Amino acid sequence: MKHLGLFLLIIFISWQHGCNTETAQNDVKTMKYLALGDSYTIGESVGEQERFPVQLADTLRADGIKVNNPEIVATTGWTTDELAAGIEEANISGNYDLVTLLIGVNNQYRGRSVENFREEYVALLEQAIAFAGGNPEKVVVISIPDWGVTPFAEGRDREQIAQEIDAYNAVKMEETQEQGVSFVNITPISRQAAAQPELIADDGLHPSGKMYKLWVDLMFDEVKNAITFNP
Repeated sequence: MKHLGLFLLIIFISWQHGCNTETAQNDVKTMKYLALGDSYTIGESVGEQERFPVQLADTLRADGIKVNNPEIVATTGWTTDELAAGIEEANISGNYDLVTLLIGVNNQYRGRSVENFREEYVALLEQAIAFAGGNPEKVVVISIPDWGVTPFAEGRDREQIAQEIDAYNAVKMEETQEQGVSFVNITPISRQAAAQPELIADDGLHPSGKMYKLWVDLMFDEVKNAITFNP
């Protein structure tokens, strides 16, 4: 009987430990992710599962981080002011554990000035920080890819496009770092498409799912640090 009692006690302790472990797992917070941007965020010309915010969330989950499906506020063709209007219309509420921001290519495409971009971009960046509960550490900004290497740019001045993209990105990096926000430079990856056509979607302009995967791999460490940051 003495041995039976000891055996039952061991079973009880093991069961209690399992329950406690399960409770602890259930108590782990599910993170909220907000993705702000344009065609590169909504994933123009790729499937939903190939969008970079969706691939990013999947990669975080594979690393053991519980995260909701991304809330995406983005539309193909949006400029900085149009994203600001879209954010207002979306009536976003609550705080997010991660906010990504990728905007600016359509400002460049439409020939708007870099200084106009700076002013509107800073306002968006401040909004992104506010959505992250006022924590710049929980925001990640992504550079503008270079569409000048794509088939769509055939017949255009590719060198001028690259120079303008670089000028926009210089402003983005300067203002982003000024706010203490992480800046991820995916532009060199986008330029690999000049020699790797599989990195371009079927529309001849936007990134393919393969390119988005390269972006996710590059930004993952910054994103993980951001989403797990505890103010």
